[in-house]
Amino acid sequence: MASTYLTRTMSGNSNQRVFTLSAWVKRNGLGRQVIMGVGGSGSYAMELYFQSGNQIDWWNYFNNSYAGRKVTNRKFRDINAWYHIVARWDTTDSTAANRMRLYVNGVEETSFSTDSNPSQNTTSEWNSGSVHEIGRNGDSSYCFDGAMSHIHFVDGSSLAPTVFGETDSTTGEWKINTSPSFTPGSNGFTILKDGNTVTDQSANSNDFSVAAGTLTDLKDCPSNIFATLNTLTKSASALTINKGNNSKGSSSSNSWRSVVSNLGVSTGKYYFEIKVDNIESSDPNNFAVGITDYEQSDNQSSTNGKFFAFSRGYGYYAGNGKKVNNDSAVANGVAYGDSFTTGDIVGCAFDLDNGKIYFSKNGTWQNSGDPTSGSTGTGSAFDITTGYTYFPVMAQYYNAEQYSFNFGNGYFGTTAVSSAGTNASGIGIFEYDVPTGYTALSTKGLNL
Repeated sequence: MASTYLTRTMSGNSNQRVFTLSAWVKRNGLGRQVIMGVGGSGSYAMELYFQSGNQIDWWNYFNNSYAGRKVTNRKFRDINAWYHIVARWDTTDSTAANRMRLYVNGVEETSFSTDSNPSQNTTSEWNSGSVHEIGRNGDSSYCFDGAMSHIHFVDGSSLAPTVFGETDSTTGEWKINTSPSFTPGSNGFTILKDGNTVTDQSANSNDFSVAAGTLTDLKDCPSNIFATLNTLTKSASALTINKGNNSKGSSSSNSWRSVVSNLGVSTGKYYFEIKVDNIESSDPNNFAVGITDYEQSDNQSSTNGKFFAFSRGYGYYAGNGKKVNNDSAVANGVAYGDSFTTGDIVGCAFDLDNGKIYFSKNGTWQNSGDPTSGSTGTGSAFDITTGYTYFPVMAQYYNAEQYSFNFGNGYFGTTAVSSAGTNASGIGIFEYDVPTGYTALSTKGLNL
């Protein structure tokens, strides 16, 4: 999360002329974000970060001036993807271009807006006895907002990205090497390799500490990316999307807004949950959850919109339990299930193979629905028009309404499910049982 960072003070200076940094990162938002650094704004410092313009900037500061800096021309603005970043530092090399090398997803960056190589045998503040930070570098304004995994520091060796990653022979994707072979060196470490542990998993016991915030052990990883809320949805600019882009906090004004997920599907069977964190008690009808064809609903104005006003928007209302489609008026919905309010968890199972959608409240399928009934569609809320790409979605009117999605990470925002239900697909953790044949909306789920 954006306020969380890790620290370690090295036991003393080690090799400050040769080392390798490797980390897998996934951004939740854009703008300036620090991946790791040491020295803060001091006269001796090093920092690896995303600039405000979303370029990667890696610099070394020595005696109050830059002594090596690389700023990519490329911008890294995909908040759905994991990036594998490798930074190689070897100022003993007689070839200037080999002293400071940067790689993303196994490919060396060669196009820079700033391209300054350090002089031979220049030392860095990294690997000194100073405080080293992961997710920050002295300034809390620029903490990393997102997820990190498989962070390695190799003291005394400049290693290629192929040590830490590899190309999948079937898919061609760049993926984690889960058991890289290297000698870490005295100050070297491996953290966040398995879950959220900051215990060094090399043989060195160079553990980190959580200096601020809370680490969350997400199921989202470079080999399986789960859906989140799409912060580029037209309405999102007027909403407060936070907690790993899975939650919505209080917003600035009352008006109809809709926000969709960042993954959509046209075939298959999928399940997700949403927990109501706060609902406007005076008018709870103005809150709905469901799915929508994004292409159609994107025709809404820049900030306003009700996904259920369209023919391919299918929703379930909070205050009256009605279902609605192709109509903007709450009163025109059709009786369907129970109302839901603050603290309730709504499940949604949508079957795009048979064109059916079902909703549950706290584990009970509404209208005696049976998501496993296939083409029969027992108790389904709607017959879905197939042949389109659908996205989970919610709509709200009041700014105070708050909610959190669980697309399979096992969390509503930063709160873990209280007791996980069964899930035959084995992909994702949910509060309630996932219907047989359904799976999480994730990259692995899409491949089933």
